[in-house]
Amino acid sequence: MSVSREQIRRTDDRLVTIISSWLAGHVSDGELRRELESVRRADLAPDQAEALDELRIELAKDPGRGELQMVARETLEALALGG
Repeated sequence: MSVSREQIRRTDDRLVTIISSWLAGHVSDGELRRELESVRRADLAPDQAEALDELRIELAKDPGRGELQMVARETLEALALGG
């Protein structure tokens, strides 16, 4: 199934918003987790989906806030660069 560039754009924009809000402390870990789980991998470019998977894994491990922030920033970069 092919995903349109417009669908990828909407999905990555939504993710950028929620991850940025989490980094700023406006969204809880639980809210971030729920939002990330609602995204289908197929709605993203391959590099974006890989970065999202990594963030989901790190969030599930519940590492220190600093490490999770680093992965979140890397995910934002992948989302911004697109695929």
